[in-house]
Parts: sequence; structure tokens; C-alpha cells
Amino acid sequence: MSWTRRFVLALSVVLAALAAALLTAPGAQAHEERPVTLPDGSGTVPKLRTGEPDLLVCKTDRTAFERRISGFPATLKARNLSLYERCAREGYRHLQQAVDAVDRPGLTIAILPGLYEEEPSLPAPTGACATLDAPKSSLGYQILSYEQQRQCPHNQNLVAVLGKKNLQIEGTGASRLDVVIDAKYQKLNALRADGTDGVYFRNFTAQRTTFNSLYVLAADGFVIDDVLTRWNDEYGFLTFASDHGLYKNCESYGNGDSGIYPGSASNINDGRGYDVPRYSIEITGCRSHHNMVGYSGTAGDSVWVHDNEFDHNMGGASMDSAFPGHPGLPQNHARFERNLIHDNNQNYYPYVADGTCARPPVERGYEQGVVCPQISMPPGTGIITAGGNWNLYENNWVYGHQRAAFYLNAVPAFIRGESAWGKQTDTSHHNRYADNHLGVDKNGAARPNRTDVWWDGQGGGNCWQPDTGAASPGALPDCGARRGDVSGGGDRLIGEPVKLAQLLVCADYNVQARRLPAGCDWYGARGLQRVETQLALGSSLVLALAGFALWWRRLRDHRLAGVATLIGLAGLALDVAGSTLALTPTVVPALALLLTGVWWTLLGLALRPARPVLAWTTVVLGALTLLDAFDKAILMVPGIPLSPAWLRLLLGVVWVLWAVVAAGARGPAPTDPTPKPAADHAPDPGPDHAQVHGPDRDTAKSQSAGPGAVPGAAPDAAPGAEPGAGPDVGRGAGPEAGPGVSAAPGTGGAPAETRPHGEATA
Repeated sequence: MSWTRRFVLALSVVLAALAAALLTAPGAQAHEERPVTLPDGSGTVPKLRTGEPDLLVCKTDRTAFERRISGFPATLKARNLSLYERCAREGYRHLQQAVDAVDRPGLTIAILPGLYEEEPSLPAPTGACATLDAPKSSLGYQILSYEQQRQCPHNQNLVAVLGKKNLQIEGTGASRLDVVIDAKYQKLNALRADGTDGVYFRNFTAQRTTFNSLYVLAADGFVIDDVLTRWNDEYGFLTFASDHGLYKNCESYGNGDSGIYPGSASNINDGRGYDVPRYSIEITGCRSHHNMVGYSGTAGDSVWVHDNEFDHNMGGASMDSAFPGHPGLPQNHARFERNLIHDNNQNYYPYVADGTCARPPVERGYEQGVVCPQISMPPGTGIITAGGNWNLYENNWVYGHQRAAFYLNAVPAFIRGESAWGKQTDTSHHNRYADNHLGVDKNGAARPNRTDVWWDGQGGGNCWQPDTGAASPGALPDCGARRGDVSGGGDRLIGEPVKLAQLLVCADYNVQARRLPAGCDWYGARGLQRVETQLALGSSLVLALAGFALWWRRLRDHRLAGVATLIGLAGLALDVAGSTLALTPTVVPALALLLTGVWWTLLGLALRPARPVLAWTTVVLGALTLLDAFDKAILMVPGIPLSPAWLRLLLGVVWVLWAVVAAGARGPAPTDPTPKPAADHAPDPGPDHAQVHGPDRDTAKSQSAGPGAVPGAAPDAAPGAEPGAGPDVGRGAGPEAGPGVSAAPGTGGAPAETRPHGEATA
């Protein structure tokens, strides 16, 4: 097998392997729950009741109680003492007991200051509860039906609130830390409210679970008011498939996924534009910090997030359509405004790498600041939108991020389990980023982000404010004064190839298997370890070798081709430099494309005389590269479904193979095609000349050729012809003959094209 065929075969194997990896990439799993339907929307946001409580919960240790309330203001201290006297007579010692005693809607449970470990809920399941028939999640827990939750409420929950209506549960302390509900890592959920329309939670702390502290499921109407959640494997607050919800004045930290997660919020605005009649969930006055991500919303539809603070997480906030089993996908209509989103640069992946997260939860050190990231997440990012539509990000302060303020990429529908072709490009449309304060804090002090925008390029109707700083790509569609106005935008069906490769590599993360993808800078790869730099270096080496071989074998005496090759080498070197994390958002990648495009264009012009088809293919490749530079740095080219990078990539593969074949074909290299003056010919010596033999043969040939002939040329060769040319060179040649090849005097014919022996025209 020839070396050219081996090259083609190896390239085919690489492309096939990449396609297989894309098609077989493992589906990511996050929150897995029984099938639920979204509420009908007939509920309302519940109001706080301020009267005397109906049911009381307290502990029996009066001394400990009095110590807890000793620092309270006098009025609050007196009220708690009065409630304690009543609770000692008629109250409950565990919250679950009080919940079980609720027999009608509209009751209020008051929890007095204390630590509530709910000891009766802790024993392992027995009897029928130990043998429930239910599917298992990817994390190993059973996905129980609602009936099974009612049958065995403490298989997974420390406190189970099932089917209660308009119930209010509140702590009576001076702060939310005075009442603590502690699962001690023995239950999935500290407090689960399932099918509890109108539930109101206020003024307590829930902590230390193997999933989430406070879980509200399938509720039409809920409020989470002044509640703290912390130190959980997954979420602090999880509300799922719910409507008419309100989070306010809450706090969450130390969670392996997000502090606040309004997943599958009721999809009430599907099909609408930016102007909507209402939002299903409102989140305001909360702080979420030192988590994997402050806020997340898989199918976080119609959520209004305003006047919160998301800081010192790995990522500030994220919306996505990346996980199956969530009603309301693809995600749409989140609205973020007046939030402080800053300094989200934590990196908790080393705890996965060193085995800390493989220990039992109780031994991991969550209370000392350990966080075990549950999914892949680019650290150092403000707001991530992975497959969302019609989201508004306006008037937020986003600063101090070591990666990017805004991160936008599309997610194909097969990731969420939908195979219809028409849905594969239905995400990453109409996201508006306008009037935000980027790289400055509220006091106006400079706190720059490394990059203000990272976008994979897919989708239509997306726009950014004109004053964004460093961005990738450099040319972004601008938002107009009115929502919906976009200038300079495109409608691409697929993102940039290198960015898709990065996302594919980085997604192959698994905390249980301690698998941190090599090549992804999210997990610490730097320099040549990064997949983007590896791709840039590999492709640049291939192009440099192919281009140099073509120049050396076919064009090394051509001055224009030599200059072009030097320009090309400079462009390829800059392409590698521009793939680094520091230079990606600068002009370097566009400059690399510019120089590479000039190289291919000039090289194509130099190839025209000898190989016109390859020449014009090279010129087209150069034009596509220049168009790609314009698209990334100046203005996104409208009206094309793919980035010029895809066309450049596909044609570049063809060109490399073609250039290798052209360079490898046998025959001497052509000379510089600069025209040379034809030498005078001596008269034809006549037929007897052909009879010269023996030692004088070469001398006779030289003399018969006349002055200026090339030694070794055939006797009837035209002056200036290549050595070894046949006697008919220069006779009967058509108008396509190349420069520097003269017709024989007296033939009346045009110059003929010289061609190395054994080589065909491309």
C-alpha cells in the first residue's frame, strides 16, 4: 500500500472515531423523578399568616432551649417562652409528628429553636418498604411513585409533607439558624413537600443530605422565605414541576450541584416572544454561594430572577436543556435582572481527582468547604445558557470571572432523548443580553472578566449589548433598543467545529467514576493539554507539511509561491497561539485566519499554469478562510446555515489529500514560469544528422541543437525546453501553453505546456 493511501485511510479512521464518539457519548443524568405533569395554573402564591400557630414542635431540654433564646430581643424572647410553655403541654417533639397531625387546609406549624434530627424517621426500611418495586436512578436511589412515597414516607425523606394544602411551616427564632433540621447524610431529602399546593416555608435551616435539603414537587403555589440550605450532595433548594412559586431572602451554600434549582418550572409562556403575561416562579433577595453553581434551571421555564447575589461558586447561574426526563424542554423564558453575579471562580474538581468525593458523604468535609461537583461545568463563568430560548439578561452586574461573563451554546434534541430531525436545532435562539454592567462592580470599580462572551455560534435571534469587551467570536450580533431588534445576526444550524469538539470532550465527566476528561481546561488542562490547542497544533502541522511539500516539489523556484508559503507558516503558527486560553478572545485567531487565507490564495494563483483545477480549489479555500476571518472578527455573515469554518474544514481535508498526491507524483519540479527570450536556432542539419553514432554522438546532438539549447534535450526540441523533452515539444500546442515555453520557429504554433515525465494535469 502506498503512503498516500495509508494517509487517506488513517484520516478516515480518525473522522469515523470522532463521529462514533459524538453518537455514543453517554447521556448526562441529573435530577431523576417519577413522571409528573405540570400544574394547571389555577393556584396562587400563598400569603404569610401572622396569627398564632395551630401546632407546635419543640424539644424537651428546657435548659438548652433557654440558652438558645438568651440573646433574642425581649419581645421575641418572651413570645418563645410563652410558646414553649404551650408546646410542653400539647406540642410535638418531632416535625414529622406535627405534619402527620395536620387534618385540614390552612394550618400553621411553628418550630421552636432547636436541633431537629427526626430520630423516628432514621431507621432503615423494613417489611414491604424494604422491597418496593421501583426503577433505580443512575445514582442508585429508587424512583418511587407518589403512592409509594405515601406508603413509605421515610425511605428517602427525613420529613415528608405529602398532599397537605395551604400548610405553613415556620421557625420562631431570631434567625434561620435557630431552627435546624439535620438529616446527617442519612436521607435523600431533609424535607419533601409533594403535591402540597399553597405550602409556605419560613425561617429555618435544612442541611446535610445525600440529595437536597428542601424539595417541593408538583405544587401550584409555594413560598420559600428566609430559609437556609447547606451541605448537600446535589441541591440546596429543589422545586420541580411547580407553578405560582416564590423564593425570597433565602441562602444556600456547600452543594454539589446548585444552591437554587427551579427545575421544570411551569411552561406557561411556551410559544410566546419576550412579552409575557406572568412568570411561574419568582426568585428575589437570595444569596447562593460556594456551590458548584449558584442557580440552575434544567427546563427552568418562565422564571423571574431579580435582585439576588450569586457569587464564589464555580458558575454563577445556568439554564439548560441538557437532561432528559424534565417536562417543559427546551428551556425558555427566564428573565434575569438587577442581580449581582461575580467572582464565580471556585474549582472543586480537585476533590474529585484526589478521591475526597469517593468517600462516604459524612467523611468528605462538606462543613469545611468541600464541594463535590455532580456535573460538568466551566469554572469561572457568570451565566451559562446551554440550550435555552427567549431568555432575557438585562441590567445585571457581572464581573470578576476568570473565564467568561456570559456562556451560550446549543444542545441538540437527542441529548434530551428526542430524535425528531426537526427538533435537533431548536435551542439557543432569541437570547438577549442587554444593558448589563460588565467588568465593574456596583461602586464602579473595575473588576474585568477575562472574556465577556463565549458563544458557540449556533442559533438565531441572539444578541449582545454593543459595549461587550473581549469575546469569542469577536463579531457578535448587536441588540437594538427594543427587544427583538437584532443587527448583524445569523441563523446557524450548528456551532463552530472546534468549540463543539471542546464541549464533546468536556462533557465526558463522571463524579462517581472519578473521570475528569483529559484535554478539557475545565478540569485543569493547560497549554498543549487542551483539546483546542491539540487540534490547532495537529491541523497546523498537517497543513504546513502538505503545503511545504507542494511548494518544494512543484513551486520552489516560484517567488510568489515562496512568499505565500512564509505567510502561511506565520498564519499557522498564530493559529496555534490563538487557540490558547489567554489569546482566544483576542484578535489573534482572526489574524491567523487572515494570513492563512492569503497563503492559500497566493498559492492557488501560483499553481494556475500547471494545475488549474487544484489551483482554483486552493483559491476557493483561501477565500473561505478569509470569509471565516471576516465572520469572526468583523461581522457575522448573514444568510448562511453553517459557519465558513465548516466549509473550510471539509474543503481543507480534500485539499490536504490533493496536495499530498500532487507533491508525491514523480517528475522534476517546474521552474519559475517567468518568460525567457527564445534563442536563435541553427538550420536543420538535415537527415544525415540522425546517422551520427559512437563517441561523437553527444557532441553532434549539442551542435545540432543550436545556441542556447539545454544539454540533453532532444535534437528537435524547442529552445528553453526541459531536459528530456521529446522532439514534438512546442509543435501544435494550443493556447493553454504555460509561460516560458516557446514555439519552435517556423511552426506557426502556440507554445506547449511542459509537464514532468509521468505526471498528468490535475
